[in-house]
Amino acid sequence: MTSLPPLRLGVNIDHVATLRNARGGRHPDPLRGAEIAVAAGADGITAHLREDRRHIRDDDMARLKSHLTVPLNMEMAATPEMVEIALKLKPHAACLVPERREERTTEGGLDAAGQVDELGPRVKALAAGGIRVSLFVAPDPVQFDAAVAVGAPVVELHTGTWCEAVAAGDRILARAEFERIVRAAREAKARGLEVHAGHGLDPMTAEAIAALPEVVELNIGHWLVAEAVFDGLAGAIRRMRAAMQRGRAAAGR
Repeated sequence: MTSLPPLRLGVNIDHVATLRNARGGRHPDPLRGAEIAVAAGADGITAHLREDRRHIRDDDMARLKSHLTVPLNMEMAATPEMVEIALKLKPHAACLVPERREERTTEGGLDAAGQVDELGPRVKALAAGGIRVSLFVAPDPVQFDAAVAVGAPVVELHTGTWCEAVAAGDRILARAEFERIVRAAREAKARGLEVHAGHGLDPMTAEAIAALPEVVELNIGHWLVAEAVFDGLAGAIRRMRAAMQRGRAAAGR
């Protein structure tokens, strides 16, 4: 039996804030959601502070940083405003993502290869501030070369296209996209990068990704918060953890 590296679960609590903001007021509180997630087994908390503050707000980030006992991963656009906020907040990690106001959620990966000159100084500034930087990118080797060039030690593979193909029942596309992710995970690790994965994952798809030995962290949000309506957040996280453990165990055998 092969021993695989531990697989961490980062829980994204953005949509706890989405629900709060739909009504206004203070409930449900993203910090309480984060604390429940940690108690249920989350290894870290992810929150995306968007330019338009459509869900997570500056005060949420400050309270998360002040109260959490696990690493805080700040998803952010690679803009001067967000770099300045991150350097003041000092989260454990910053995941640089593409961002457009028109999108409902993050669409696709960051084109790091097309922005090396812009990203380089911002990654350097974050790293100098003690913040570990990851790039949320498509499973494409050209993006891994860019990550190395700008000095980002981590890439998070965008799994959304594969998950959408699985959900649509498109077996041909799903197989091709999964094989792309498998190759990408190997190639990213070969370049010395730490490999994470996320976007659109549910227990079935998370179990499959968990079997990839190169992947050491999954970041999952929407399914967990949506399922919490029926099963509670802690219950949803336990189900996800069980799926991840099944995938890791199967790979180890």
